[in-house]
Amino acid sequence: MKRFYLIANEVKDPEGFYTEKITAYLKSHGASVTNVDNTSLFSEEHLIKMQRQDETVCLVLGGDGTVLRAARNMMDMDIPLLGINLGTLGYLAEVEIAAIEEALDKLLENRFVREERMMLVGQVQKQGNGEENFALNDIVISRCGSLQVLSFHIYVNGQFLNSYSADGVIVATPTGSTGYNMSAGGPIVEPSAKLLLMTPICPHTLNTRSIVLAPDDEIRIELPEGKDGRMQMVEASFDGSYQVRLQTGDSVVVHRADKTTGILKLNTESFLTVLHKKMSE
Repeated sequence: MKRFYLIANEVKDPEGFYTEKITAYLKSHGASVTNVDNTSLFSEEHLIKMQRQDETVCLVLGGDGTVLRAARNMMDMDIPLLGINLGTLGYLAEVEIAAIEEALDKLLENRFVREERMMLVGQVQKQGNGEENFALNDIVISRCGSLQVLSFHIYVNGQFLNSYSADGVIVATPTGSTGYNMSAGGPIVEPSAKLLLMTPICPHTLNTRSIVLAPDDEIRIELPEGKDGRMQMVEASFDGSYQVRLQTGDSVVVHRADKTTGILKLNTESFLTVLHKKMSE
């Protein structure tokens, strides 16, 4: 790699110590480095600068949330990401802070594997209007406001599957299986797999479990009237960083996106070995 974009979470690197350290190290080895503003939506100036070129990678300093935000912002640029963990528990941010120079050497020498991670697209349909957004980890529909049980009608490929009474529903990718899905009791999946996971959040029944679906299935989540005909108010969250309010009569259609996120892997350890280490921390 010869060209690097660098996105840093300023909360986790407030003085810019690691940003400056990485920038200096790469430049001392003949690479070009461009620092990119870490905002929810990149400025037009940065989008113009970040044109796809050969031998280009984006280094993301922070935690998994910073990587997810970068993936959403850069999904049209075909620039692979490498996460450098400045947080606590990172599955997407592979590189630990103590191993930065070793990781940079591998990048400079092109010693890595690029994985293409599937993404989700969620089409929100509300009151005659629609909009869509993307997620690398998950799309979560959960309550907002009072602590009342929600009701959902679930359809797969147009066929009615089930009605859920729960605090919410998670639709996750394999990459997102170690996120909220895992916390809600869903299965952990090898991240390069191709499938969809649907997991209820705190279901109010004893026989509701996660469902694993084919990657090309389409999931439709409808909001019927709540108990005693009350209006339901929920929030659809895309990777935890973009939210849309919904109410009774609205729905969200989720399926695999035609876009992917390139993630660079430097570690030769298996997914199970890495998982064991993360779960032991």
